[in-house]
Amino acid sequence: MAENAKILVVDDDPDIRTVLTALLESRGYQIVTASNGQEGLDALKSEKPDLMILDLLMSEMDGFTVMQKLKDPRWAKYAHIPIMVLTSVREDASRRRYELETGVSMDVDDYIEKPINPPVVLERVERLLKKAKA
Repeated sequence: MAENAKILVVDDDPDIRTVLTALLESRGYQIVTASNGQEGLDALKSEKPDLMILDLLMSEMDGFTVMQKLKDPRWAKYAHIPIMVLTSVREDASRRRYELETGVSMDVDDYIEKPINPPVVLERVERLLKKAKA
């Protein structure tokens, strides 16, 4: 496990943020949360997390838009931060939507569909953090 890794959780559902915070803090991770995409981008700049867990369907700015913005060269210094999508949208449907809207493939490091399975989330988070450190 990447001790003291900082994880940014971006989800508009307060219950999901609470559950993920408790789950990840139980493993010693430091958690920062945001309730929409704009807050997520702001937190990315200010907190410089080791991993971002991103919901796709949110009000104000959704996860699709966040991923689009991160492709902009002005965000290049954050390109090394792994992104795990955690959403109720099926992976194939969301990948198709993103590709249709942007003309590029959705570049995320992992994809988990809700409802969450805590052991799976922990295993995937740990794997992404190890991979990022390597």
